[in-house]
Amino acid sequence: MDVPWDRKDQYPKEFMAEIVFSQVDAATSLVMVDLSSEEKENRKEKSMRKIEPEKLPAEGKAVTSVSDSASSSAINNGSVEATAAVVSNLVQIPDLTLPKQEKIYQQDSSRSSTSMSSGYDYDVFLSFRGPDTHSGITNFLYTRLLGARIHTFKDDEELRVGEEFGPELLTAISQSKIAIPIFSKGYTSSKWCLNELVQMVECSKTRRQKIMPIFYDVTPAEVRHQIGSYEEAFLSHKEKFGANVSKWKAALNHVANLNGWVNSKENRGEGELVEEIVEKVIDELKTAYLLVTDCLVGVENHVKEIDTMMCGESEDIRILGIHGMGGVGKTTLAKIIYNRLLHHFEACCFLSNIRETSELKGIEGLQNQLISDVLKKKWANISNVEEGIKIIKERLCGKKVLLLLDDVDQMTHWDALIGKPAWFSLGSRIIITSRNKDIIDVPEVCYPYEL
Repeated sequence: MDVPWDRKDQYPKEFMAEIVFSQVDAATSLVMVDLSSEEKENRKEKSMRKIEPEKLPAEGKAVTSVSDSASSSAINNGSVEATAAVVSNLVQIPDLTLPKQEKIYQQDSSRSSTSMSSGYDYDVFLSFRGPDTHSGITNFLYTRLLGARIHTFKDDEELRVGEEFGPELLTAISQSKIAIPIFSKGYTSSKWCLNELVQMVECSKTRRQKIMPIFYDVTPAEVRHQIGSYEEAFLSHKEKFGANVSKWKAALNHVANLNGWVNSKENRGEGELVEEIVEKVIDELKTAYLLVTDCLVGVENHVKEIDTMMCGESEDIRILGIHGMGGVGKTTLAKIIYNRLLHHFEACCFLSNIRETSELKGIEGLQNQLISDVLKKKWANISNVEEGIKIIKERLCGKKVLLLLDDVDQMTHWDALIGKPAWFSLGSRIIITSRNKDIIDVPEVCYPYEL
């Protein structure tokens, strides 16, 4: 039946409903029911079990099941079937009655969703000396990156009113996946450029940030040894900023030894250079972070709660199990958590749609992908599941891994892919999504999460 917006008060007040229009049919809406405050409190009080490699629970040991969430919903042919405990009929609300806040949420969600899904605010940070390159290669590169839908920080565009210049830039660097310093003849004359470079080097060590330098009308040798115009700049800096000079020089030396692009006016045109850089940036971004396209209502609350479970520097092995009906956003949430943890790990693997893939192609192909991704080399085909288990146990033993196993449907999937968590090194993080609650209700899952 049709329900006007002004009758919303007739529904039970113990439920909180958020209304967002389906992109398939703007005339229909999806009613998502949040947990009651009492149920949220029960979830927080749930015991958190940690796994130590030498103290694993016996396989198959039963545990108390996690309490179900208040309700779940399923989308069917552009409308929504809500469970009887919540709404007894299909609810259709005309587009004109949607409050402005919900419309704004959908229209302006791209940046917040990107930031939330990867744990970063920006894809690329551009560091440059304005008078040298601002109206030339920097502007050209910035425009081209935006055209490729790569979220890029350029300091003269993104500074917030009322904030100090230095701290804002340093924060932006640490919240970027890739840093591109554009070394020009006047780069080292700016203390801010040099401070940015020091921060990039620090982030490359602590957050696995990728630095991709451009040498524009200077050579790597000039940057590495601070000769030519760089030498002149440092003679001036030595008198004013004596304490900082050594760390500035160390950062220049470090970055000058990285692979990058060398360009001079006689060498090649800026258009050709920019296209090559953008292609490389796209390749770098797509090889690491998982694409998150679906917008999960209230995702910030879910992420905040799970962050307390999975993030931090603890060296125990942690397994997160996300359970829920099909279509409620388990995979979307799991990808976001995976992306937020990714910069802490060298060995990572995302196994998608395990239930369907194992039925069509067998579990051996998934074992092969796991081994190849973690070891970062193509592995020979695995002939049977037992062989795959043996290789995973022997070759991945002691590896600190980040794994996302999507849609695990049977314990045989678990046994074939991760066996015992003690196979992996301390500090490992494993995320599992499943429609089957029996997969989540096992002692190895330290943090069960109902969606």
